[in-house]
Amino acid sequence: LIATKVVYDQDGDSFKANGSVELREPNGNILQAETADLHNKFKEGFARHLRALLTNDVTITAEYAKRQEGGITIYEHASYTACKDCSTDGGAPLWEITTTKTVHDEKAKNLYHTNPTLKIGGVPVAWLPYASMPDPTVTRRTGFLLPSFSSGNTYGYGVITPFFLELGPSADLTFRPMWTTKQGPVADVEFRQRLGSGSYKVRGYGVYQLTEAPPPGDTKWRGAVTSAGAFELNDTWDWGWDGTLTSDKTFLDKYDFDDRELATSKVYLTGMDDRSYFSAQALHFRTLSLEQDQSTMPTALPYINSEHTFDQAVLGGELSFDLSAYSLSRDDPYSFSTINHGTDQTRAVTNVNWQKQMTTGAGQVVTPFATMRSDLYITNNVPDGGGGFQDEEVTGRMLPSAGVDVRWPFIASSDYGQSILTPVFQAIAATNETDEDEIGNEDAISLNFDNSSLFLHDRFTGQDRYEGGSRANIGLLYSFLADNGGFVRTSLGESFHIAGENSFDLGSGLDGSKSDLVGAIVFQPWDNLGLSYQARVEEDLSSINVQEAFANFTLDRFSGSLGYIYLNSEPSAGRDETIEQVESDASFRFTEAWSLFGGFKYDLADDAFRSKSVGIAFDCDCMSAKLTYSETNPKDVGEENDRALRLSVELRTIGRTGFSAGL
Repeated sequence: LIATKVVYDQDGDSFKANGSVELREPNGNILQAETADLHNKFKEGFARHLRALLTNDVTITAEYAKRQEGGITIYEHASYTACKDCSTDGGAPLWEITTTKTVHDEKAKNLYHTNPTLKIGGVPVAWLPYASMPDPTVTRRTGFLLPSFSSGNTYGYGVITPFFLELGPSADLTFRPMWTTKQGPVADVEFRQRLGSGSYKVRGYGVYQLTEAPPPGDTKWRGAVTSAGAFELNDTWDWGWDGTLTSDKTFLDKYDFDDRELATSKVYLTGMDDRSYFSAQALHFRTLSLEQDQSTMPTALPYINSEHTFDQAVLGGELSFDLSAYSLSRDDPYSFSTINHGTDQTRAVTNVNWQKQMTTGAGQVVTPFATMRSDLYITNNVPDGGGGFQDEEVTGRMLPSAGVDVRWPFIASSDYGQSILTPVFQAIAATNETDEDEIGNEDAISLNFDNSSLFLHDRFTGQDRYEGGSRANIGLLYSFLADNGGFVRTSLGESFHIAGENSFDLGSGLDGSKSDLVGAIVFQPWDNLGLSYQARVEEDLSSINVQEAFANFTLDRFSGSLGYIYLNSEPSAGRDETIEQVESDASFRFTEAWSLFGGFKYDLADDAFRSKSVGIAFDCDCMSAKLTYSETNPKDVGEENDRALRLSVELRTIGRTGFSAGL
């Protein structure tokens, strides 16, 4: 107890304090008042013009407060707020709850309010005759959470009234029923539990529709279940799952639960120890897009990847081993562009890799390397390209490769920074890729040849394809590291196919004896400005096949980014059309708390906006709010524009609420 003047009555065991009274409690709370009268070892008493500073930065003020034995404190004409620095022009908290009386039961950890009124900016916005809430020391407890509101074409207007049920120190249940005007109640229940080795959750959704929705959601009963878990078996091994089960493709999206177009369900086991890694998964893919046929989506059981690097040197270098295996199936085979998928495929690919890094007296870094790859495939019903299907095929391959990587860095220092110029030469000899027409391409569809993949030993993104033949890769790397922290990084290079069969298709940039030129530059003169550009152009500079340019910047209160992307069509990689678009986002903070933001994506090829958004946000230490208008324009035929208005408001220690509406 601290005060300007304290009178202690030893016989009556009481304190009378006047002037700048401050009482520091064992739990860390601080009580400030003009006058205080305390007795019975501070368990009882009263104070005038009280201000309580709680440990979580909550402030309670009252004209009069009385403390009773048993941990009961009664505040008369009280105010509750979590605002510490945020205030109105008049000095009042940005938001506060005012009451005629508030009773704080420290044992029950409850606050009981009489006539609570929520004021924001000093303006009353909500009132109740009575309300109770956990005190700020409570982190989780059974009770109602703040409601939220939404609207959609399928269900009309909806009110979500969440209820949190504590099932013990390690489990809880949250009910989020949505009461809709068109479809009645929509169930949403989530169970969570934390165990000694991890945690898991299960969430279920369901509705019995009052009106039938258009196909494919034309049933009365609709719903979904999602679940995820992660557990540690020991310091090396962990396992878990992540799954989604839906009644139809559009339920989650139409009821504004989830807008994914693909639901990937998996069970996994992962181990990592020193120089070894192992991963095993069971995967199921469920399309949520009306444009895709579920019969072509695969199930992979199992999907295994494993790597091990030996700790003992072999021939003076590093020896490693890796394995990749899967067995997948789908109901129907299909083809798109030059890519074929059968109904069943089992694959096992092993690689034995060796490399040794050496540095010469002249500073050259020479790295010879070699790989022995062995493949085994068992396939069924792979399209043969002529309208038919191949019978079950067993394919075995041995694919050796070897090469050398030579880099010669030149370093120069100046008054402004350090320059590093590194010529790179790489030569690789490999056997030709064989039997690729008998194998379904499941994991090596996409191909993005650019400066980052120029010096990869195999430039396919997966192992169902293999880069064969002899080739040489040549490039030049340059970096300038300025003393002020800025930098410039550039690269330029090209690949030459020397002998053997070229594995790449037309349009990939690697299909000829000379590849496209690939280059990139990243320039960051200061922390608040970054520029980057990368491109893939024809070897004779006659055309640009790929280019990407991005800029991000921060200028005082204004920040933003601007990007341009151009990707030429590449049917062999699943891209049948040219992609050309501009995208940008920006924000302007016109006060410490208020900001405007927005962004867009514009399709130059189709002369149409793909997405637009604009909004205003408020953020301070006790409150955050965001109002956003967004619009998406899907490219797929038959997909409707999606316009939405979303508002979210969060008051610290009180909760979050919001409103979303499709327009």
